[in-house]
Amino acid sequence: MEMPDQRRGAPVASPPMADSPSSDPHDLMDKVVNLTKRRGFVFPSAEIYGGFRSTYDYGPIGVLLLRNVKDAWWRSMVQLRHDVVGLDAAVLSPPAVWEASGHLANFTDPLVDCRECKERFRLDKLDDPEICPNCGSKGSFTEARAFNLMFKTTAGPVEGEGATAYLRPETAQGIFTNFANVMTTSRKKPPFGIAQVGKSFRNEITPQNFVFRTREFEQMEMEYFVPPDEGDQWFEYWCQERFDWYLEHGIPEADLRLRPHEADELSHYSTGTADVEYRFPWGFDELEGIANRTDYDLKQHAEHSGERLEYFDQASGDRYVPHVIEPAAGATRTMMAFLLAAYDEEEVKGETRTVLRLHHRLAPFKVAVLPLSKKDDLQPLSQEVLGLLQPAFMCDYDVTQSIGRRYRRQDELGTPFAVTIDFDSLDDRAVTVRERDSMEQQRVGVDDLVDHLSDRLR
Repeated sequence: MEMPDQRRGAPVASPPMADSPSSDPHDLMDKVVNLTKRRGFVFPSAEIYGGFRSTYDYGPIGVLLLRNVKDAWWRSMVQLRHDVVGLDAAVLSPPAVWEASGHLANFTDPLVDCRECKERFRLDKLDDPEICPNCGSKGSFTEARAFNLMFKTTAGPVEGEGATAYLRPETAQGIFTNFANVMTTSRKKPPFGIAQVGKSFRNEITPQNFVFRTREFEQMEMEYFVPPDEGDQWFEYWCQERFDWYLEHGIPEADLRLRPHEADELSHYSTGTADVEYRFPWGFDELEGIANRTDYDLKQHAEHSGERLEYFDQASGDRYVPHVIEPAAGATRTMMAFLLAAYDEEEVKGETRTVLRLHHRLAPFKVAVLPLSKKDDLQPLSQEVLGLLQPAFMCDYDVTQSIGRRYRRQDELGTPFAVTIDFDSLDDRAVTVRERDSMEQQRVGVDDLVDHLSDRLR
């Protein structure tokens, strides 16, 4: 039996251009934000209490997509390499860590207040430092003052200076403080890397653009420790490696660029930094920064802790503090870029079909199992098919509404394949497999189904 919306011989759709759903990029942004709420990707946090600015909760679909983004990064950075190992460091840490790293003294943004409308802004992000973008007042800003972005808290039952702790503003420092532990236990030697995925917290003055800039977010960071004279070549290597990762997972090359920092943009510890930037609806903005941090961090922590953080080469007798190349990406903003790049609309039989053309590694569900009818006759075989697929793939199971509507729902979720069990399946033990992008359908035996899909979702 052929299912509705079948198109025999239709070619697999190529990735859409960034402006295919709409010529207005802001219209695209509105559509994607609406889709994420309607289909359970992202919800405003504490919405029943009016929401809490700049915080979001990831729903049943969003939590899968975000996890897949992080898993794809981990697969590339750790699983497929022999020179990178993982770490999961604590979120809370004592002031000594942030004093050594320079965050207590330097991790600040210039803050100004508008005397008319009372709104606060980052001075360095204003288009015109004389005009308030909220109320239009001219010359109404206060003098700029430094605002530290770290969240400060207390640890233990008694408040006081001795109980002060900080929520980490980046995951990198936990890697540096564990450098010697990891190098010794993993028996690695430079060049090697330590990778980490986890939450970070920054008290942003102006959080904005949906999940792009929030106060609570997830980072995917790796510190790659190299001999001092190899820093420049590894910096170039990781710039290209990370740029290619976004291409591989579905970002069109026309909407991606690698932007080297100008000399006046560089951090005091960096000899070179480049940002992988995506063309968001508001323009190019950062997905990931790759920096040559030299030996700054290890030397700072060695000086403040009194511990040696260096590598001794027994073969040559050399002892040195490794230099560090750091690719640091934002998981949540990367997820957002993949959503924007994947969103597409096309006309099918006079109706608009919305589809997320996500790379199959990123798709929240890999397979949807859809019994043609809710009748009891189809349920045993449908449950058998679901049981066969679940150990291999993240699956959705849906019996509500017409099969055409269910296909459209899976298209909006980005599900690469739908498997439909119909009444013919009871006789021939075969199911209809529908491909998301082309909408082509193929009859496949139940016993061959796992292998058939595995070949296409590898």
